[in-house]
Amino acid sequence: MKVSELPYRRVTIEEVSSVMEDVIARIRNAASADEILAAREDEQKLMLEYQTNTALAYMRYSINTVDEFYVAENEYYDEIGPAVQNYSVQYASALLDSPFRAELEEKLSPVLFRAMEVERKSMSPEIVEDMVEENKLVREYSDLMSGMEFTFRGETMPRALLMKYAKSEDRETRRECYEVLGKGLAEHQEQLDSIYDRMVHVRDRMAKKMGYRNFIELGYHRMGRLCYDGEKVRVFRENILRDVVPVVSRLRTENAKRLGVENYMLYDDGVFLPGGDPKPFGKEEIFAAAGEMYHTMGDETGAFIDMMLENEAFDVDSRKNKWGGGYCTEFPKFRQPFILANFNGTAGDVDVVTHEAGHALNAYLIADNRFALDLGCGGMETAETHSMSMEFFAWPYMEKFFGKDAGRYCFMHALEAFSFLPYGTMVDAFQHIVYENPDMTPAERDEAWLELEKQFRPHISTEGMPYLEKGTRWQYQMHIYESPFYYIDYCLAQTAAFCFLLASREDYNDAFRRYLRLSRQGGEKVWTDLLEEAGFPSPFEPGALKTLSERVEALLEQIRV
Repeated sequence: MKVSELPYRRVTIEEVSSVMEDVIARIRNAASADEILAAREDEQKLMLEYQTNTALAYMRYSINTVDEFYVAENEYYDEIGPAVQNYSVQYASALLDSPFRAELEEKLSPVLFRAMEVERKSMSPEIVEDMVEENKLVREYSDLMSGMEFTFRGETMPRALLMKYAKSEDRETRRECYEVLGKGLAEHQEQLDSIYDRMVHVRDRMAKKMGYRNFIELGYHRMGRLCYDGEKVRVFRENILRDVVPVVSRLRTENAKRLGVENYMLYDDGVFLPGGDPKPFGKEEIFAAAGEMYHTMGDETGAFIDMMLENEAFDVDSRKNKWGGGYCTEFPKFRQPFILANFNGTAGDVDVVTHEAGHALNAYLIADNRFALDLGCGGMETAETHSMSMEFFAWPYMEKFFGKDAGRYCFMHALEAFSFLPYGTMVDAFQHIVYENPDMTPAERDEAWLELEKQFRPHISTEGMPYLEKGTRWQYQMHIYESPFYYIDYCLAQTAAFCFLLASREDYNDAFRRYLRLSRQGGEKVWTDLLEEAGFPSPFEPGALKTLSERVEALLEQIRV
């Protein structure tokens, strides 16, 4: 069935309350583990409906953020979502506190119970109203960003289309693009600062109501992290600063000189190759190439892409009032993934059928997993490993997307991915600073960002760039507003993806087999165990990135064009 034809219905709080109160009571009063498992089946049926319909409502809102019906549906789920989550925690607590827990763990999964323990630490009835307020603020920011328009050389466009000019081979065009971006953001400075300030304070308030010193620990629990904490992330951050930042800064500075750039500006950071970045073929050609690629990879991946194309499970055209980012979601009742993106004619368009399709392939592979509803694909670091690794497994097929520019794309892709590690880690460090100091003024937050830029991206300047020179680049990094502490997951996953890339250049079939095995297990193993099983080191060990950094630098030298 086509995604546009999937039936939607509102799952009400009354329905959730009725089912969950009955399930929780049955678990608490159960005389055996089997009685609990029978109650769990009813919870699973409800969650199948709830997760499917909330995803459908959000998808249809995001493709048109002024659709009155789906705006109202999302507002409804924003209102009831915290109460639903509270029921979920009560359900988890009933299982965790059951006298039959040992038997249940054996019949279900120890990882499932670890996840429920973390979930219990992330929620309290005391913070339901605060969570409703947080959801409204996220929607306020999303609406602001999706409705924002910029006028560039006489043409009005959303930010997603404006940013294609940030990839122009002409430096003056790039500079003008960022000037328009900065001035446009400056017009909304008060709203951007106000929304974030209110977000920080409501999150801090929730944490303190639950007995945490600040939001950081609560934020980690909300991310469902099972195999690392703030201390391990601190070690990872030190690894990045010591072993990745100097290499990236040297590589980017040397590369800029080949581009004729001596004073490296922020508007130079999106271009990697003399003559401009490679541009892919058009939309129809991209999807035709994706079909060929996934069929060549194997029967399973071929069946996956056929299903996605047949069911029209992509929305990739950029337009006014469409959400400005990109994502993959799934509608579990219909076993259907869906991908939203905003094509703008750059190489990023190809990422939609590699990165986002890596997520979608995982959803396809785990649809029958026993704990797909509870654990999904695992933590977000696991999810992003699926997607970022698929980007690299697509390398042998890049001629289908770029023709003679395939080699140029691979060089650009690897250098861009390697350059991302300092930036993504900086985003995470910024959030730690902000939530450790929730009463910072907007100006102090901007200054903190500027200081981090000096540490993590010392080769880049914003001097003279309207608004952005104040340290406001973070304001259009949507994750900072909408998904606190998510961004480090991309960095962790990128290290794993590079491990897969290096392995694939030695034995592609073996590396892809290991990748599919990792993806099929979904959330049934934690990320560090999946890495070990795939034969890769943990990036949390001191010095763990030194060898990886050296090998990536050697690869870049080998494939330089």
